[in-house]
Order: sequence, then C-alpha cells, then structure tokens
Amino acid sequence: MHFLVGTGLTFGGDKLATAKYTNGGKINVRAGGMVAFVGGIDYRINQQFSVQSTVGFHFDQADANNGNVNFRRYPIELLGYFHPTDKFRFGGGVRYVASPKLSGSGYGSGIGTDFDNTVGAVVEGEYFFSQNVGVKLRFVKEEYKDSESYMYRGSLRNDKVKGDHVGIFGNFYF
Repeated sequence: MHFLVGTGLTFGGDKLATAKYTNGGKINVRAGGMVAFVGGIDYRINQQFSVQSTVGFHFDQADANNGNVNFRRYPIELLGYFHPTDKFRFGGGVRYVASPKLSGSGYGSGIGTDFDNTVGAVVEGEYFFSQNVGVKLRFVKEEYKDSESYMYRGSLRNDKVKGDHVGIFGNFYF
C-alpha cells in the first residue's frame, strides 16, 4: 500500500459562465475544467492488479480586480487497474462529486447555483517514470443537474450541464 498526492489540468465540459475583461479579453469557466488536487491510497493486489481511492478538490475560475467567477467541487474516486507491464497500467472506475457549486462576486455577483451531487465514470492510463512518480491521461464522463434555477446573463437556467473532460495528472507515491 502507498499513499499518493497529485495535481492535474483538465479540459472540457459545458461553458458555465464567461468573464469579459476591460482589455477585450475573455475567459470561460467550464464544468470540466481546470485544476485538480488529489490525495489518497493505492493498493497493489498482485503483480497485475491494483486499486486506488482518492479525495480531491477540482476547480475552474476567472479572477479580476473587480470580481471573480468560480466552479468548485470535491471528487471522490475508486479506480481499478490492470498492469500489462511494471511501467504502465490502465483502468477505470467510479467518481462521486460532492458539493459542486458555481459562484461569483463583484462583476460575477449575479452568477451562482449549487448543483446536485453526481456520479460519473473514469477511464485512464498511467505511465510510471519511477516507482514513486507517474503521469496519467484520463477521460471523465459526468453530468451536473442544477439543484435549483439560477441566473446567467439575465436569463433563468435550470438544466443539465455536461462535465465531461480529459486531463493530465502527475502523481507522487510514497
């Protein structure tokens, strides 16, 4: 059994909000983006199989001097792996996302909602540079449902939002 910590970048998901800057630039906050931090345990059952459980913090945000918009959630994952070699494994499992929330302040103060907790699926492959360092490529399929209606740019929304995303993670095992 090993403990692990990791971080990753994710890309995808439906657009939840767009922040426009005074210089003409803009940035989208998406249901599948952007930065994730994880910690957990990894247990090697035998030479070919292992399981991993992690708890994380996943968020996307747009910040400016006059306010911000962010989408944050807390994923809990249970994954199973097959190891065809000592350097590579692939597998998948289930992802439970707790407390997904879109919020804003300042210029983003009219944006916000709490989404229902959700369950999604994960498929990934991991390459080990050493026994303690791995890099993962992953795909996550998940969907968020508004727990209530929310305002976005003057219109009332109450719909499902796709959080599907791809990501690249670096993990350290100790």
